[in-house]
This record gives sequence, structure tokens and C-alpha cells, in this order.
Amino acid sequence: MNARPRLLAIALGAMLLAPALSVNAQAQPSQPAIYGSQLMTQQERLEYRERLRNAHTQQEREQLRLQHHREMQERARERGVTLPDTPRRSTGPGPGPGAGPGPGPGMGGGMGGRGGGGSR
Repeated sequence: MNARPRLLAIALGAMLLAPALSVNAQAQPSQPAIYGSQLMTQQERLEYRERLRNAHTQQEREQLRLQHHREMQERARERGVTLPDTPRRSTGPGPGPGAGPGPGPGMGGGMGGRGGGGSR
């Protein structure tokens, strides 16, 4: 059996897969930013996200965020680091501000500005 066709097939496959693999490596699933995450260990970030996921209501999640904010402000003071005074507010479930469709190029009506982008 000739090894040359097999090597050619492997090389071709690697060339075809390389761009997809590099894009996946760069585009890791983004998670919402955690206030003061630069002051937390990876384990603390995981535990905080888990507590938020396990909260039953939006009010419970907001209470967890406010408590976390106070803890991070204290940690920042202890370490001589400055954090923003107010935490980023959540607008409900989802990835956060700026992640959804909104006014701007590419989200409108296309030719003629009719809006909706539906049937014409």
C-alpha cells in the first residue's frame, strides 16, 4: 500500500481544519463580566457564577450582585486597587448590554429604509 496518497489526504484534511480550529480557539464562549473579577481567583469566579445560576428570582440575583460588589470594594481597598463605584447593572437574563440587536447599520430595512427586513 502506498503511503503517499494517505499522507496527502491527511495533509489536505489538516489544511482544511486549521482555520476552523484557530477560530474556535480565539472565539471562546464569552461570559458576562464579573465585577472585580481581576481580584478573584478562577475558583471564586466559578462559585460566584454558580450562586447566580442557583438563585431562584431576579431579586435574589440582584442581592447576590450587591453583596459581591461590597466584598469586591473591600478587597480592592485592602489591595490598593480602584474599582468603579457602581457595578454594571443587569437588564435581565442574557449576555448584557450591547449584545442584542439595536439601532445601527446592518439591523435595519436595507434598500429604501423600509425597516423590518421582512417580505417585500
